[in-house]
Amino acid sequence: MVKVYAVVLVLGITLLIGWIFSHAFAQNSSADRFDPERRFGVPGRRVVAAMVGFGMAGMSAEFSPRDLSWPIALALALIGSGALAWYVGWVDTGTDADSESDATIAPAD
Repeated sequence: MVKVYAVVLVLGITLLIGWIFSHAFAQNSSADRFDPERRFGVPGRRVVAAMVGFGMAGMSAEFSPRDLSWPIALALALIGSGALAWYVGWVDTGTDADSESDATIAPAD
């Protein structure tokens, strides 16, 4: 199972890096067709996050000093995958809290 977790983790991190680069390219060049946020949106973010979470949680469970059996490690990997996918879908990337708070500050007298 370690090989499965490792492959999924490498694939998820590769997709995450590709997501970041293509989003940055789309924002800097105004090429919306390359923007993964517009093409895939929240479901795409959740898939990438679930892959990273599954790989990381599975590797962590497999190399735990408690010598867990593979079904327990698989269950922990699935829990980690679901938790990260839920969190990524819950986070709103459309607004920047710092920029909004700076815009509402009144000038000093």
